[in-house]
Amino acid sequence: MTDYQYGLSNIQDNHILQQIIAKRKKMCESLLDDPLMSDSDVWCPREFDGWSCVNRTKAGGVATFPCPYFILGFDSKRFGQKICLQDGTWFKHPDSNKTWSNYTTCVDLDDLKLRNQVNMIYKWGYTVSLAALAVSIFIFFYFRSLTCTRIQIHKNLFISLAMNNCLWLVWYEAVVDNLPVLMANGLACKLLHVLVQYFLVATYFWMFCEGLYLHTLLVVTFLTESKVMPFLHTIGWGIPAVLVSTYAGLRTITTGETIHCWIHESLYSWILSGPVCVSMLANLVFLINIVRLLLVKLHARQITMASPKHVATRERAQSFSLRSFKRNNSSVDSYDKAPASSSRTGKAVRATLILIPLLGLQYIVTPFRPEPGTPWEPVYQVTSAVVASCQGLCVALLFCFCNGEVLSEIKKRWKHCKINKNRSWNPCLKVTSVSPQHHPRLLVTEDQQTQRTGSIQVLPRKDSAECLQNVQL
Repeated sequence: MTDYQYGLSNIQDNHILQQIIAKRKKMCESLLDDPLMSDSDVWCPREFDGWSCVNRTKAGGVATFPCPYFILGFDSKRFGQKICLQDGTWFKHPDSNKTWSNYTTCVDLDDLKLRNQVNMIYKWGYTVSLAALAVSIFIFFYFRSLTCTRIQIHKNLFISLAMNNCLWLVWYEAVVDNLPVLMANGLACKLLHVLVQYFLVATYFWMFCEGLYLHTLLVVTFLTESKVMPFLHTIGWGIPAVLVSTYAGLRTITTGETIHCWIHESLYSWILSGPVCVSMLANLVFLINIVRLLLVKLHARQITMASPKHVATRERAQSFSLRSFKRNNSSVDSYDKAPASSSRTGKAVRATLILIPLLGLQYIVTPFRPEPGTPWEPVYQVTSAVVASCQGLCVALLFCFCNGEVLSEIKKRWKHCKINKNRSWNPCLKVTSVSPQHHPRLLVTEDQQTQRTGSIQVLPRKDSAECLQNVQL
């Protein structure tokens, strides 16, 4: 059995790494040199440089050898180099004064540059998305009137997205870009990997909950809202916990699956990717059926509006789910304003296509990646990075910052604050007297005009109910 049968995933720690190196050294020393072609030839002797066995090389030549497969970041399909000098000795590095092998060729510099650019896109995209999601979550929790089921689902999706973005940034800065941490392979980095996987899977399942809820609004005529959220919480947070726990448990007890902070692909990745793919396909089915049902029910509603006196009870019941869908999807609020059938259909399709980033359907095309080294690979890598890292920004813009209910609440609060700021007097604080009689209740206040003239203004209870609630009789 050759040492290549160990495979990279079987190198668990430094002890096994030293065993592999010792075996390679022993094999190198056991090789017999070919007989010299002539006594006048000068050769550099066979040498084991610590990682690879370098064959005997003629003076002035360059020895090549496969890059070690067990070194993180090296491409085993590439070759290292070692220079043999004219005097039959190996080149020595001027700093260490020891024989030196050139392993810089084991790293694809063009590929490394591309990956660094892609990682930078991920960093900026996740950072901007995290900021947008944080503001959206604050808005959803600040305005207590935004408490419908649809907003509750948005809250959970935004929280999972924000946690996923935040943990990815920590994972990259503290682990991926930190070789000592990778080689130490501590417990903290493994726990961080598990958390990253959990919130990633939770994000996909909350996107599935978004599609399931919108689809249910159109299919189910009467929906008990109070029973929806506990069920969706079980799907969004509970199922990912079971999947990630199973994944982590199996990877922990499997030999060769615990190296380098679990940064490499695992044999058990299908435990996470399988359910995620199923949820994405389900969302695609939901979207197609939502478009179909929306168009059918909009057509039925047009017939209902044309002959309202002869519409059947069953058609009225079917239109109830459409109204529920519109009430829970602010992107279709303008349907009634569309005068023509084609315009209504176009608005329905456009409004439903807005759901693509909310349902995560852009990830359906990401598995179809081109082969490494092809001209399309850079395009795929950059596009995938932009789509994945900017999803949080997209859903925050579409379903919070551009949401009609949110904008209405913000405008109301802004108008209220502006009125209070411009008002030179507060009617609740400038109370001069209150009638002690319960009926009729009158409030006597002074405004700016009566202060100059000295007159008194009497306001009925209808105009001062808010102030009377703060007055103790």
